[in-house]
Amino acid sequence: MDVSSLLDELHLCTPPLGENPLPSSPLPPITSLLVHLQRHLIGGASDKHSLIGYVARLFQKADAHWLFSPASAEELWAELEAAHISVVCALIGCAALAPCDDNRGLPPPGDYRHVPALATQVCSTLQALLGRLEEAGVGAREGLLLAMAPHVCVFAVTHFQEQAWSDFSSRRAAQSLQGALLKAGSWTNSAHLLMGNVGLGKDGEGQTGGILGGVLDVLQPQLTKESWRHGEAAKLVFAWTLLQVTRPALAPHLPRLLPCALLLSDHHAVENCMLGVRCLHHILLHTPACELRQYNRGQVVYQALFKHLYTSEDDVIQRVLECMLDLLLVLEKPPSSAGTHRRKPSRHDDVLRLLLTHMEGEHKVLLRRVYASVLPAYLNRMGVAVCRHLRRLERILIGYLEISDPPDETSRLKVLEALQITLAAAWPRFVCRVDMLLPCLLRLLVDVSRDPHLQEAARHQLTSQASRCVALLHAAARRDLQQVDSMWEELDCLTTVTMATES
Repeated sequence: MDVSSLLDELHLCTPPLGENPLPSSPLPPITSLLVHLQRHLIGGASDKHSLIGYVARLFQKADAHWLFSPASAEELWAELEAAHISVVCALIGCAALAPCDDNRGLPPPGDYRHVPALATQVCSTLQALLGRLEEAGVGAREGLLLAMAPHVCVFAVTHFQEQAWSDFSSRRAAQSLQGALLKAGSWTNSAHLLMGNVGLGKDGEGQTGGILGGVLDVLQPQLTKESWRHGEAAKLVFAWTLLQVTRPALAPHLPRLLPCALLLSDHHAVENCMLGVRCLHHILLHTPACELRQYNRGQVVYQALFKHLYTSEDDVIQRVLECMLDLLLVLEKPPSSAGTHRRKPSRHDDVLRLLLTHMEGEHKVLLRRVYASVLPAYLNRMGVAVCRHLRRLERILIGYLEISDPPDETSRLKVLEALQITLAAAWPRFVCRVDMLLPCLLRLLVDVSRDPHLQEAARHQLTSQASRCVALLHAAARRDLQQVDSMWEELDCLTTVTMATES
């Protein structure tokens, strides 16, 4: 029987105001009709738009009781739920993205030209189904809504992102579908949808874990080691989902979330690697340390991140170093809290040693800025244990201070901050280093005062930070700066620093 003929026989029409829609002739069981529709939707029909339109008409005008009630026996609820889910999945499949053979997950040009129109129509059809589901009783809609919500959520998130397979209309339709899903289940936002009341710390009846597990079930086949590269959307939906989930809802799903994040971070493409590192960082921030140490998970993440420290991509390096700073606290105590006992070398030393090695030989401006921006945080974490690295650190600090970094002088300012931290933590070790550091700082002050191209804000910050370093050196070495060679007499701030430290 043709689908259009079957729907015409239903005599679906708009009822008078205030009345429920009632068919004028006996109708087949809804499960039989849904199975029939599902077969046609996945059968490769030539005119998908018309077929989706027929389904939308069914959802809009059919009697809600007939749509969401089994024929008679109570055991048919599972069959009814499965039939509805099959139709929802078939509708979503009509706007599915074409798989690609490219290792980076990018489809051939033109493969997405028909997707936005189909996605817009599917969004409208699913929104009509959710609207009718609201009209049904609580008992009828509760299980069905929770069963279809993961599929609808994944579809909506796929198409409301600004990507090659979406346009303005499809993104707006997908956002409207997501809103309808939240309204149907009385969820306040996407985080509540995924985590439920438990994740948001709410109490009371109806407490649920959300649909995070269901969403991961939908995404899992597309996120295996072999399959994730063949689709661009699955990784984006996974990342969006993960970044919505916070503690304590994240920890129970850690065995399913962590492998996918590691897969992304291990890819050679920069955008995939950065996305994976961002996911790993989110997991670290929202998972208890005991969970990360269990089964050696933290060590696995450490090894995955450590190898990225050898890359030459500045964006990747910055994300990895920021993530590593939080990961090290999970794996070990900070060296600055080791007390008076003799401290063994740790992972903090390994990361800082490699960081200093790369800084010493780096000539790219962007990478120098990244290294200089994270150096103060690592030195602050090391505390007095930085003494292990003073010889190399001294060469790096002097080298970075001698090279200008216009227009904001980011590298110099961060290196001056790092020098202040080091002087405060290990000042007794700088008594013998004043003769090397002080001339460098004074040259910097002279260059800054004479540079006509330097912005006034940067000039003020450099002068202030360098003067602070000179004052710390003066306090550490207890040497009178007024006895410095007469070549620095024209530097006004030197007298100011001397007077400030003596007072």
